[in-house]
Amino acid sequence: MSEPRTVTEQNPIRVFLLDDHEVVRRGLADLLDSEPDISVIGDAGTVEQALVRGPALRPDVAVLDVRLPDGDGISVCRELRSRMPGLRCLMLTSFDDEEALLDAIMAGASGYVLKQIKGSDLVSAVRTVASGQSMLDPATTARLMRSLRAEPVPGPAEPSELATLSPRERDILALIGEGLTNREIGKRLYLSEKTVKNHISRLLAKLGVQRRVQAAVLATHLDQPAPGEHRQS
Repeated sequence: MSEPRTVTEQNPIRVFLLDDHEVVRRGLADLLDSEPDISVIGDAGTVEQALVRGPALRPDVAVLDVRLPDGDGISVCRELRSRMPGLRCLMLTSFDDEEALLDAIMAGASGYVLKQIKGSDLVSAVRTVASGQSMLDPATTARLMRSLRAEPVPGPAEPSELATLSPRERDILALIGEGLTNREIGKRLYLSEKTVKNHISRLLAKLGVQRRVQAAVLATHLDQPAPGEHRQS
């Protein structure tokens, strides 16, 4: 992960906004731009726009609405961080949703705040994640991650769903469980990002789940290969 850079009025925190409501985007932009050390460099109202504009603008922090008409901000977080590993993502939502928080953690988000947050607290949150710190409450995060791993394995064997996976899919599932992005998985396994995406689509179908965090639950039940064991694609 890249080191946080020095922030000054001449070198402000570059922020990108994603929210499907124009009034919200304008309000956030006015709030953040009024700070001397923060500059809103662009915004988007849809997932499609965000995935085009975000990488082109190279922000330091992306403030992402969780629920959008054409998708969700968590998948945008995962995709943008795959392209820009140093990006800090702050998830913004109207819902106090533990499942969404888990998904945000798995996507590598640096923070998760409710829209009811005070303006001054949101400004502080942007500065916090820009500095490399987390806005995810440690106690809440630890509790949720423990709950992920609390489900008992049926008997001494792995869950039956895992038996359908190929060795390569099992490798990828284990790395999903570690919270790696598609790009990071590709680098670890010497695969293209597109190949990783294809593997993940197939393994999710085999496991009968739709969401990455659901696969991460099953990843905790994987039997690990012997150290140094090499698996073929």
